[in-house]
Amino acid sequence: MTDVTVAIAQIDTCVGDIAGNIDKIVDFAGEAARQGADLVVFPEMTITGYPIEDLALRGSFQRAAEHGLSVVAKRLVEEGHEHLTVILGTLGSLALSDHVQMPRPTNRAVVLSGGSVTAAYDKHHLPNYGVFDEYRIFASGDTTTVITVGGHRIGLAICEDIWQDGGPVKNLEDENIDLLVTLNGSPYEEGKRQQRIDLAAQRAAALGAPLVYANQVGGQDDLVFDGGSFVVGPSGAVLARAPKFEEHLLLWTLTDSPHEDHTGDVTEFTDLDEEVYTALVTGLQGYVRKNGFTSVVLGLSGGIDSALVAAIAADALGGENVYGVSMPSNYSSQHSQDDAADLAQRIGAHYRVQHIAPMVDAFQSQLNLEGVAEENLQARVRGMTLMALSNSEGHLVLATGNKTELAVGYSTIYGDAVGGYAPIKDVDKSRVWQLSRWRNTVAVDRGDIPPIPESSITKPPSAELRPGQVDQDSLPPYDLLDQVLDAHIEHEEGREELLARGFAPEIVDKVVSLVDRAEWKRRQYPLGPKVTALAFGRDRRVPVTSRWREPNH
Repeated sequence: MTDVTVAIAQIDTCVGDIAGNIDKIVDFAGEAARQGADLVVFPEMTITGYPIEDLALRGSFQRAAEHGLSVVAKRLVEEGHEHLTVILGTLGSLALSDHVQMPRPTNRAVVLSGGSVTAAYDKHHLPNYGVFDEYRIFASGDTTTVITVGGHRIGLAICEDIWQDGGPVKNLEDENIDLLVTLNGSPYEEGKRQQRIDLAAQRAAALGAPLVYANQVGGQDDLVFDGGSFVVGPSGAVLARAPKFEEHLLLWTLTDSPHEDHTGDVTEFTDLDEEVYTALVTGLQGYVRKNGFTSVVLGLSGGIDSALVAAIAADALGGENVYGVSMPSNYSSQHSQDDAADLAQRIGAHYRVQHIAPMVDAFQSQLNLEGVAEENLQARVRGMTLMALSNSEGHLVLATGNKTELAVGYSTIYGDAVGGYAPIKDVDKSRVWQLSRWRNTVAVDRGDIPPIPESSITKPPSAELRPGQVDQDSLPPYDLLDQVLDAHIEHEEGREELLARGFAPEIVDKVVSLVDRAEWKRRQYPLGPKVTALAFGRDRRVPVTSRWREPNH
């Protein structure tokens, strides 16, 4: 056997951009070859992008993916890489039986060498939980695949196949393999990084062979893929690891040696606040770029939520592509307007002031609204203003609400909930403050101006829709509220369990009631990047129309 240099191509694909994905595959394979690689491993569903959802069922899409694979094989040969072995993910098909005329789509890994497909493997375990719905879309494979490169026996698996006991990985234990290669489209969530390594180490130990974990990177709708590809040995040692949240070509050498030397780069992890913040930046950047936008617009209230969203947008797109709009009403304080202007200057954003009082007065002259209806009118005029600017100037509108507000319905539908993307939708209010302080600290450490005005962080939050209004008039203190919401939503705890934790009955009843009543709003909220274990959207599916209420006796 000879040493085999393995290149993990951690790339950012776009769903449906088959031509663009092919170019990226060929470019990274070529660079891997120039760096001496014998084997190049790409992530899950590389040709089509991931996840493709119901596009998998469309005949035209299936044919395009099949053609795309042949194009990759041909171009690799044309560019002189016919001796390179390439493993990549694509859309396959499987005839279930002689009695079923129409083949079912599969999540497939293929092996290319010498201009042709030399082996293929269909994913066995199809996840059907959280954000995943593969069981409904794909047919499951039932065979194992082992290839030989440089005399080494290499087994294949795809993502969920290593997360579930049994199946292909268990079957490979008797195959005397030298390496397990796994193709992954594993979305980011806070705290998941070590989980992957621990699991991969467990599988590597069972196989007695190193495991290559190739993960994709980039934003795709409400998912963020963080990369962090790695190689782990049977002892659990990390032999090589790629950076998170950026495209990267990671090289590592498979040898005959029983020693687990660190033969590739090992990139250390960042701290958790940096990781979450970078995930939010990556999600926004991917959504804007992949949907053809070049700029964003958002309302700048002077408050902490819009300040953090603006900072994220500036980091993702550059301040010159961020358009902030201050929309003061009769109840807007001067210090909030000053904070909004200060923020825009700090991040280098465009800034304008659009007074909404004349527009509100025009509505009021016809409607004579009072109370909450009048408050909501102000928010809706602001939403209408932002959408008008979006339509006329081509910006993507960013909604600035956080997870806490979304949980309890503390937002105005068709008002501050308006937008095409919501960057902090999965970040609770307590974490908004934490991330804002972290971002400012990073700026100070770099010798830069902190992007977020200190007064936006320290002043009591307020929607400023009536005189003297603060959020705590309507809600429990945010630190307490977030604790209750975490237990109720993330951990599915009902009233009895919440009381057992020591929360006061009046707090529990208020919070649970607000959450139950706000589902209809959450269903209509824009997409936003998932960064926690349970995000609103595909992670949590409860009926809008429901008479279920937590028992209070």
